Amino acid sequence: MLIKALKLLQAHGIVTRRPYPTVPPTVEYSLTECGRSLELVIDAIQAWGVQNRAALAAR
Repeated sequence: MLIKALKLLQAHGIVTRRPYPTVPPTVEYSLTECGRSLELVIDAIQAWGVQNRAALAAR
């Protein structure tokens, strides 16, 4: 699941993937400028989740 999501984010230019020649293999993902532009949106979604946590848990 995580790998699929990261590949999709990479395909859409939200993250970049940087592999390292190590054993075991190591990969680093970073936000692109486009990905960083989502920061305010992600913060708003997180704030909404915190505000509505109790109501959502009650369902």
